[in-house]
Amino acid sequence: MPRIDADLKLDFKDVLLRPKRSSLKSRAEVDLERTFTFRNSKQTYSGIPIIVANMDTVGTFEMAVVMSQHSMFTAIHKHYTLDDWKLFAANHPECLQHVAVSSGSGKDDLEKMSNILEAVPQVKFICLDVANGYSEHFVEFVKLVRSRFPEHTIMAGNVVTGEMVEELILSGADIIKVGVGPGSVCTTRTKTGVGYPQLSAVIECADSAHGLKGHIISDGGCTCPGDVAKAFGAGADFVMLGGMFSGHTECAGEVIERNGQKLKLFYGMSSETAMKKHSGGVAEYSRSLLVICCKHSSVYMSVPDSESVPIFLPGNRKFIHKFICIILFRLCIEAVSYDICLFLTS
Repeated sequence: MPRIDADLKLDFKDVLLRPKRSSLKSRAEVDLERTFTFRNSKQTYSGIPIIVANMDTVGTFEMAVVMSQHSMFTAIHKHYTLDDWKLFAANHPECLQHVAVSSGSGKDDLEKMSNILEAVPQVKFICLDVANGYSEHFVEFVKLVRSRFPEHTIMAGNVVTGEMVEELILSGADIIKVGVGPGSVCTTRTKTGVGYPQLSAVIECADSAHGLKGHIISDGGCTCPGDVAKAFGAGADFVMLGGMFSGHTECAGEVIERNGQKLKLFYGMSSETAMKKHSGGVAEYSRSLLVICCKHSSVYMSVPDSESVPIFLPGNRKFIHKFICIILFRLCIEAVSYDICLFLTS
């Protein structure tokens, strides 16, 4: 029989961080870099724990080059070829410690990923990304990948509940991607009714992961730097961003003009656009976004359109260095001035 979970569940928009006294004199004293040792791979990683999502418009090699300069991470999308990876490794060896190879859970996915990791052994991170992290097949796939790559750090997901976090960690994953439906171009919640408020998912999944000495990524739902701070405050070890990094020069796709505005396409990886591009077919349940590359706008807003939804994004989208600095600047302020105690806004 169905039952209603009457416990309070919260999203980022539902809470604020409570101010507190601080012994720090300036945000310049804040060090955002963290060092992690992962449960199953035993690998150690140091960097600022923000990850560019493995979507084909943002999880690009060009993005990785810039992000690595800031000690930030990029989950490279799975559609690059083996030759693409070899060329990237030859031209940018300094980036390889800050990237992951992404893969689905199919036989061809495993073969392609294995070939890439064999050709580029400096890459030590694997991102196993499926729409439904609750399938038995996916759990078995995680076990298989762990057996083949015992010293690689495995990210796996997506899930939103503690018991599945525990099962994936015990199956060999090191970092669990948490989030079902919160992304700006994800329609899982509206089309299937499946999901979980992201802040509560992070709190509950972090507790389960940390009890096993595992880690989690808060994946999706962040629309501003304040949401990133809330995700960390809720217990996330890493925060993955897609829409917030879209529309930059380093993103894939051509810049087009519509009504005098510069646009770049941004879409979910199960969308009609992605499926037509990569699979030659489509499951019609997702949507696409056109990201407006405006020069001076600092407003994040949606503008309805018959085919897609253009959105304004912060700052000059041509200069991703500036945007990264804005995010880090805001996180420094939160680290100096705020407690991780959360309280409701309504």
